[in-house]
Amino acid sequence: MRKPGLNSSGQVLEAQKLPPVRVPVLVVLALALAFPACSPRSSAPLKRDVAFLEDAAKKLLEGCILKASDGTPLYTPDGKAHYAALWTRDFASMVENAGDLMPKENIEKCIDYLIKGIRADGAVPDRVQVDGRPVYAAGAPETPLGEPNIDNAQFLVFAVASYLDMVPTDRQKFLYKKWSSPLQKGMNYIPLAASGLVWNDPAKPHSPYGFTDTVAKTGELFMESLLYWRASKMLARWEGIYGSEEGKEAWAARARALEKNIDSLWDDKTGMFFAASRDCRQTDIWANAYAVYIDFPLRDKKDQIIDWLVNNFDRYVWKGQVRHLPKGEYWGRQLMPVEKERYQNGAYWATPSGWVMWALCGRDPALASRMFRDLVEDFRISGICECINVGYRQLTSYVNSATNPLAAARGILW
Repeated sequence: MRKPGLNSSGQVLEAQKLPPVRVPVLVVLALALAFPACSPRSSAPLKRDVAFLEDAAKKLLEGCILKASDGTPLYTPDGKAHYAALWTRDFASMVENAGDLMPKENIEKCIDYLIKGIRADGAVPDRVQVDGRPVYAAGAPETPLGEPNIDNAQFLVFAVASYLDMVPTDRQKFLYKKWSSPLQKGMNYIPLAASGLVWNDPAKPHSPYGFTDTVAKTGELFMESLLYWRASKMLARWEGIYGSEEGKEAWAARARALEKNIDSLWDDKTGMFFAASRDCRQTDIWANAYAVYIDFPLRDKKDQIIDWLVNNFDRYVWKGQVRHLPKGEYWGRQLMPVEKERYQNGAYWATPSGWVMWALCGRDPALASRMFRDLVEDFRISGICECINVGYRQLTSYVNSATNPLAAARGILW
C-alpha cells in the first residue's frame, strides 16, 4: 500500500467527498448454496443496497483510470486517480470482484504491464508507475519499507486466473502459455519456511501483505500463506488444463503443505489464528475471516473462528468496517510509525467487510445483513473511504472498499 496520507509522489492527499460506487461479482451461486439462510429471501432494501454498491463501483472503476506513458489504461487504487501507478493487489481485487464491469482489453493490457515489470530474480512489482518504472516494495521508491512485498506474486496469479475465466477457451490457452512462466517465477520468489508457510525474516523483513505493509509481521505468516495457498491451487488448476501434470502436482503439493502445517499458527486460547509466529503474534481478524471466505480447509477450527467473529463483533466492526486487530490492540512491530487508531494500526476498513459478512452469514444472517446495511449507509452519507475512525476519514473514492464487499453481497444474493 501507500504511505498513510500521501500519494505516490509524496504529496498530501485531500479529504474529499466521494461519489457513489457500484460493484459486481464473478463468484455467485456457490455462495448462496453454501449459506442458504442468507440467500433469496432477502428484503427489497438489501437488494437496493446491492444495486447502489454496484452502481458506485462501476463509477469508481471508470473514474480511477489513468493513462500510462505507453497508452496503457492503469486502474489506480482510488476513483480520483490520486495514485499515479497500477498497484498489483488493488488491480487484482478489482478484476476478481468486479471484472465484469471492466473492459476485457483493459484488463489484459494491465496484466501485461505488470508482468513486464517482474524483476530478474522473480520479484513481482508492488506497483508500476505511469512512466513504466516498477516499484517492488511499499513506501516511496527511494525509501522502501523493507524488502519487496510478499503478496505481489499471489495477487498477480489472482488477476490472471480471474481473467482467464472471462475469455474463450482458445484465448485461454494462448494467454496461459504466455503468462505461466513469469507467474511461476514470481511465486518461486516468495520466501517459504520448511513447513511451506510464507516466511518473513525477522532480521531483514519484507513488507508483507499490502494492507499491512507498514507492519513488521515476521516468522511464518498467516495471511500471506493463505494467499499463497490460493494462488498455488489456481496454478495447479491451470497447469492441469494447459500446462503439465508435473506442474499441476508441484503446485498442488505446495497447497497441501500449507494445509498440513498451518495449525502452527493456531491460538487455542482465542480460537483464532495468529498473524505471525514471531513479531506480531497477534489475532489477525482480516486473515481469519478470509480463511473462511476462501474455504481454506479449516476443519473443526472453522466453527471456532465464526464463534469468535460473532461473539466479538463490537470489538472489531464499526459502521460495517473492520479493524485488523481487536479494539484496543495495536501491532507489536512496525516498518514505519503509524499512529494508534489510524490507517493500519487501528482504523476500520471496508476492504475485508465482505469476508466478515460471508463468515457471519452462515451462523447469524441478521448480524451479517445489519453489517451490510451499516456499511452502505456510511458509504451513502460519508463516502467510500480507504479507512475510517472516529473523527478520521482517509482517502475517499477507494475502489476496493466497494468492489470487495460487493462480491460477497452478490454471492450471498441479497
